Amino acid sequence: MTADQKLVLLTYADAARTAHDALTTLDQHSGDGDFGDNLLDGLDRVRAALDTHPSEPAFHLAATVFLDEVGGTSGPLIGLLLQEIARGLAAHTDDREGWRAGVSEGLAAIQRVGEAEPGDRTMVDALAPARDAFEAGASFGAVADAALTGARNTADLRARRGRASYVGDRALGAPDPGAMGVALLFWSLAHVAGQGDRLPDLPNLL
Repeated sequence: MTADQKLVLLTYADAARTAHDALTTLDQHSGDGDFGDNLLDGLDRVRAALDTHPSEPAFHLAATVFLDEVGGTSGPLIGLLLQEIARGLAAHTDDREGWRAGVSEGLAAIQRVGEAEPGDRTMVDALAPARDAFEAGASFGAVADAALTGARNTADLRARRGRASYVGDRALGAPDPGAMGVALLFWSLAHVAGQGDRLPDLPNLL
């Protein structure tokens, strides 16, 4: 299975733009309302960096942008994920193995920094199912489905980490925006790999 790195990121940027209003609404429900802005701004910066440095590894550029230029709590955490995906893809000639390694190490890095566990209503609730699906040998499409299911299930979780933990039960009933934003990455990967036919389209995703 292969998926062009640059095209995955450009598809992710387009998906974030389409989902911006929905992600903003979700974050207003459980946080300070800036997640959609931060994700879209970061991916727009990634798009510009890809145009300026076309020969650089795409995920390395994306990681640098999110780690150095994107604000909010989520920006550096997404940067850590992208950084480990970049390392995984650089270390393996097989795309699927590179993604498997990158997602596993990215999840571990995020958990070291944020100390979140599955069930805490954070992006970990999308990443952990994606990691498990990769480890089980799933296709990119099945990985995306696992991430989306995990993200959607955060609607029933009371936050124990992150900004949503301060609003208590008020956040219940709507998915965590960070988890949904991360799930969009795997949705984009599946579509670029030609395995997104069974996934919901963007208007029905959030």
